[in-house]
Amino acid sequence: MIDPIQKETKTLSMFRLIAILEGISYIAFFITMPLKYMMEIMMPNKIVGIAHGLLFVIYVIYAYLVTEEQKWTMKRFAILFIASLVPFATFYVEKKYLRTK
Repeated sequence: MIDPIQKETKTLSMFRLIAILEGISYIAFFITMPLKYMMEIMMPNKIVGIAHGLLFVIYVIYAYLVTEEQKWTMKRFAILFIASLVPFATFYVEKKYLRTK
């Protein structure tokens, strides 16, 4: 069973946005990798890599903050964390776990 959202908060809204941005940065990383390794164009990959790394760290911090704020289980936190490691999973998490019904 999915832990219900206790209350809509600024932290939860921000986490939703971060989840989407982290997913977009993952997609952008997939686009810039061929530029780096096939065409030897380094700069886009460097910029996207830094942004993706920063968004990843912010995503994990917000996942923890929202888990504590909403009084969710560690299982839910684990799902949120694992989603940050799997391409496109943050989009799924945003839709399935972070939206109010």
